[in-house]
Amino acid sequence: MDRAEWSFKSFRTFLILTFITFPILVTFTVRHQNSIFDLIQGFNAKNATTDALKQGGPKNNSVEDGKKNALSLSTTTNIANDKLLDGLLVSSFDEASCSSRYQSYLYRRASLHKPSKHLISKLRNYEHVHRSCGPSTKSYNKIMRKGANFSINETSRECKYLVWTSANGLGNRMITLVAAFLYAILTDRVLLVRYGADMIGLFCEPFPDSSWLLPKNSPCWEDLKHLETHESLLMKNKVNNSQDELLPPFLALNLTHIHVGHTNLFHCDRSQDLLQKIPVLILWSNQYFVPSLFMISLFRQDLSKMFPDKDTVFHHLGRYLFHPSNEAWKLIQKSYEAHLAKENERIGLQIRVFNIHHPPHQTIFNEIIACTLQNKLLPELDMLNSSATSPLKKQTSKAVLVVSLYSEYGEKLRTMYQANTTVTGDLIRVYQPSHEEHQNSNDDMHNIKAWTEIYLLSLCNALVTSPRSTFGYVAHSLGGLKPWILQGVYGKAIPDPLQGVYGKAIPDPPCQRAKYMEPCFQYPPEYDCRANKTIDFPSIFNHIKHCDDVSSGLRLVNDYH
Repeated sequence: MDRAEWSFKSFRTFLILTFITFPILVTFTVRHQNSIFDLIQGFNAKNATTDALKQGGPKNNSVEDGKKNALSLSTTTNIANDKLLDGLLVSSFDEASCSSRYQSYLYRRASLHKPSKHLISKLRNYEHVHRSCGPSTKSYNKIMRKGANFSINETSRECKYLVWTSANGLGNRMITLVAAFLYAILTDRVLLVRYGADMIGLFCEPFPDSSWLLPKNSPCWEDLKHLETHESLLMKNKVNNSQDELLPPFLALNLTHIHVGHTNLFHCDRSQDLLQKIPVLILWSNQYFVPSLFMISLFRQDLSKMFPDKDTVFHHLGRYLFHPSNEAWKLIQKSYEAHLAKENERIGLQIRVFNIHHPPHQTIFNEIIACTLQNKLLPELDMLNSSATSPLKKQTSKAVLVVSLYSEYGEKLRTMYQANTTVTGDLIRVYQPSHEEHQNSNDDMHNIKAWTEIYLLSLCNALVTSPRSTFGYVAHSLGGLKPWILQGVYGKAIPDPLQGVYGKAIPDPPCQRAKYMEPCFQYPPEYDCRANKTIDFPSIFNHIKHCDDVSSGLRLVNDYH
């Protein structure tokens, strides 16, 4: 066989072998690559989920469920979304400085209400403004440190400020802080808070790389009574608002409940045109004045884009702003894990008694029992002392968190369920963290306890709250809950045969379910700026309605309701 013939036969053999082995090789390679990819994918997902589970405590008894899904990449993504509240928060904070910022998702259900992209964009923009103009910056030192010596003509108008000052109890302070923050976002102002010593240990810093605390060395106007108010300035400039020489560098913005009716024109467009020219506004308020911001045409379009669901304003901004300090967070974790975490369901009872003599405590307690029983929040007692529970029915347990200044509410409820079985067989465990007997808003430890209890209430599955209570407003809005609101107890005194004393008739129904989550603006304006007359604002705004618990108050609602 010559060389040419041998080469031809060898080449033919090579081609035949190639046609046979190539498909086998391709199949093996694909399968091999897929196996390697699956292995790496599963390994990464498992490690990411394991790291997330190491972060902290229980999340509504679902830790075991989380472990079962540990190999899912979607689980890892969901954990990241939950941790940063669907984009509301940024991850640039030191976790050790504020544990609650990164651990709260383990204790709270993921919110059903997602923030809009426009709101997230506005928050990131605000954070940039706060970094650029906050304490210790050139602009801050130029404007704020000079105090009364600062001239309005000295500023380039690049940085403006809104200084919040505390008033009333913790609930009032928190609802006004959210309202002030929203106003700062809308007007490109830097929000600075002027705390007393009783609030220093409550919250973490909310803004990255800058503080929201007004420095102690600021010449900040110890006596606000000497500052000109926006009402008096409006009177001086009502004819010609362009007279800048009449404008002071600092202005007091009084939005407390005593400034209502025709005297408070904050919600008027011409007021906002004037206020935009003032570098520093000093705000004090005890009201949730957010609905009035929706009345201002200058802000209306921006607000609609930020909050397509208008009853989520406090829910989103409250969760963005209010992170318990490490001291408060330890108390919250300890209470939750010891008394609430293991129960199948958590019911919160927030009881605020504004007048301890009218009506009597027993009447209010009777109303609470009637409310919880009628709405199936708590089971009825088995007065015949025989269990109606089927042997095959799984027994459940409910934790009842009682928050009140008075110990007798928790004690009576605990005694009632300890001494009797329930018709459902459910176990009811009652927990009341504290009973201070009277409100002491200027005490730091009192406020830490109050903040702890507000937060614990917001972790419940259902809430019963007292009417007109800003404490209750904050709890249900943070938790994204629509509470059952107790009715006011009025009417003729009637004998209570069980107690041998006279009480008040319990309303029928004893409570009503709130339709919306937003806090109530209890003392809203009554004056229509354009029509120059008193008006009922729900008649002209379909996203504003009267409150469930304050007939003259205003609350934001969704347009489609």
